[in-house]
Amino acid sequence: MISYRIFRFTPFLLALLLACSLSAAPAWAQPDDDAVTADQRLDGLRKQITVIQKTLDADADVPDATLSQMKADALAASADADKVAATLEPMLASVQARLAELGKPAAGTKDAPDVAAQRGQLDRTSSALDAQVKLARLLSVEATQASEQVSTVRRAQLQARLGERTASILASSFWKQLHVELPQNMQRLQKLGQELVDAARETPQSVWGGILVAIVLLLAASVWVSRYLLLLTSTRVPHGRLRRSLHALAVLLLALATPGLVAELLALGLRWDGNVSDKTDIFLSSLIGIICFAGFTAGLGHALLSPNRASWRLLPLSDALAHRMRQYPSVFALVVVLVWTAERVSTVINAGLSTAVAINCIVALVLSMTVAFGLMRAERCWRQVRAADPASPVTPLWLRGVVLLLWLTLASSLVSLLIGYVAFGSFVTKQIAWVMVVVCSTYLLTVLLDDICMLLASTPPPPDAVNPVLATPKARDQAAVLLSGIGRAIVVLLALMLLLAPFGEGPSELFQRVGKLQDGLAIGEVAIRPATVIQALLVLVLGFIGIGLFKRWLQNSYLPTTNLDAGMQMSFLTLFGYIGGVTAVALALSAAGIGLERIAWVASALSVGIGFGLQAVVQNFVSGLILLAERPVKVGDWVSLGGVEGDIRRINVRATEIQLGDRSTVIVPNSEFITKTVRNVTLANPLGRVQLKLPLPLSTDADEARALILAAFVENHDVLDAPAPSVQLDGIDNGYLMFNATAYVGSPRLAYGVRSDLLFDLLKRLHAATMPISNPSTMVLSSVPAQPEAPTISAVATAPAPVPPLST
Repeated sequence: MISYRIFRFTPFLLALLLACSLSAAPAWAQPDDDAVTADQRLDGLRKQITVIQKTLDADADVPDATLSQMKADALAASADADKVAATLEPMLASVQARLAELGKPAAGTKDAPDVAAQRGQLDRTSSALDAQVKLARLLSVEATQASEQVSTVRRAQLQARLGERTASILASSFWKQLHVELPQNMQRLQKLGQELVDAARETPQSVWGGILVAIVLLLAASVWVSRYLLLLTSTRVPHGRLRRSLHALAVLLLALATPGLVAELLALGLRWDGNVSDKTDIFLSSLIGIICFAGFTAGLGHALLSPNRASWRLLPLSDALAHRMRQYPSVFALVVVLVWTAERVSTVINAGLSTAVAINCIVALVLSMTVAFGLMRAERCWRQVRAADPASPVTPLWLRGVVLLLWLTLASSLVSLLIGYVAFGSFVTKQIAWVMVVVCSTYLLTVLLDDICMLLASTPPPPDAVNPVLATPKARDQAAVLLSGIGRAIVVLLALMLLLAPFGEGPSELFQRVGKLQDGLAIGEVAIRPATVIQALLVLVLGFIGIGLFKRWLQNSYLPTTNLDAGMQMSFLTLFGYIGGVTAVALALSAAGIGLERIAWVASALSVGIGFGLQAVVQNFVSGLILLAERPVKVGDWVSLGGVEGDIRRINVRATEIQLGDRSTVIVPNSEFITKTVRNVTLANPLGRVQLKLPLPLSTDADEARALILAAFVENHDVLDAPAPSVQLDGIDNGYLMFNATAYVGSPRLAYGVRSDLLFDLLKRLHAATMPISNPSTMVLSSVPAQPEAPTISAVATAPAPVPPLST
């Protein structure tokens, strides 16, 4: 029955094995679909680059928008060619490796027919792939050169346009030509207006009613959302700068969305029947963008000034100045709408040259007057504040310089407009407004990012946090500062890209240039790519976090269950941390594409440095490893070395920390423990010994004295039961009975205090038993047997002075 089933499914098994073998066939044996696709992509890229080059070589006055699109296409073609080359290179390497495996036929011999056919196929595939890779690299270079050529043409056109001079608006000829073009321009303007009116009439009244209701609801919702956001940020966001920056961002987004949605609803009503022309439709879309930008500008100004809530203000401005400038953002936004709408209207109606120049001149004058009005109003208010309160802060020097530069720029723009350089004057004025908006937006975003990161730093971890890296306040502060710096750097970089956009390097072009960095930077045989760098950093961070978590588990869960003492556990954790750190760094280097065999020159440089000046460092490092491995001393030991005596608190790679009795710390190089004599009080036996020598008169009852001393030892709770205390009679010296009493305590650090307690207790007991002591007792504290001493009257210590117990 089983054999029948196997026979029944044999065809299916054979088909499955055949499919697997075909899917696992080598790349050289499969149809060359990838090569055909690459040929098609390369052919399309070649045609695209050829069109760009022909357009540039035609010496025609290409519009700036077309040049911008051509530059974006060239950069995209360069990136696409690089991707094709990167895709084909592994295939070429695989084919070449297969050829290397086949090898060359021996002289005078011929390959077998199947081997010869396979070799020929591989040779043809290798040649085709190599040609495609070279063509892709060549097309990438040509596309990059075409992009640079487009940039050169754009800069030349910008310079020519800015340097072009027309008739001054103060000249009568200019106004005569404008008067001649006025009827035609008015006719075109009436045509545009009539088209918009017709589009509005063709829309049903019910639609306009619905749009009107939607606008009213939108405005009401905007007011409600504004109040709700204020309540939300004041109650749900922690107290601090983050509350203010988040509210400022909410005000900005609300000011951006409300007029934009209203404009979109009105444009929807005009486009309802779809009877507007393409040019008018583009005009409506651009008008919506202008309104959104104006709303953004007004919201940005109100968010930064915050005239009605001084405690929510981000900018360091006085209340009088903020209140005085409260209407300026709205006025500036209204001027922006009028200015850019006038320019778009002149473009849509295809106004004459004199009309376009006049509109640009009037637009620039209105915009420059608006900026100048804001500067004068702010300066006048600041002078009034200074006069009313002389103790108010002085204007910073850099701010004075910026204001002076703005006045000089506005003056140059006005002069250029009056003498006929309308393009230059208009460009300068618009750049002033654009820089103001970009700088204010950058300030708001950087403050918001910094506030978010500082909130993460100030937020304590949960009580059950197990991450040893992020649970420490210092680590959180460092991570927050690092993230804040990276975020603000990215925002500033984006701001610079936006400021450079009018000069031929827009954000899209710069982003595409940055995207080409994914191919990496080759340094010798090592290719440094952003992806590999990020991967290496991720491996390094995750490695150290994993090491920290594992050390935490060892310290809290596993090691306490072993028979290792505290010092050995600390040494094991330290050694594990060193090994884990080296392993994490090695894995990060491997993730970055830097193998350990490629850093042999680093080892050579280190060997030279060791030979000249790092002997002591290496000696201490090796000594530290020996200390951690052999453990002649360990954490918690009481050692004496070269006049330094105390407890070992930590054994590092280079040095060991010893805490003295006065709680000060001495840093001792590790080599001192290897090359010099070290006395370790607690190495072999952690117990401390208390020794008392008592001279008593000959008339004393020896048994009673022995029992009395043993009773004092037994009743002291610090004296150990094992080894049991003992009292010996050393002999009779100078008419006195010499009693030698010995007891043991848990640590040598306790011996000094226990000896003092025993002496107090023995004096009371001897006095109560009327046993006189003729001479003072001799007290000996030592962790090893002391040398025999002659009876003395004064107290003699045969061991070093003990160190008070360490606080844990």
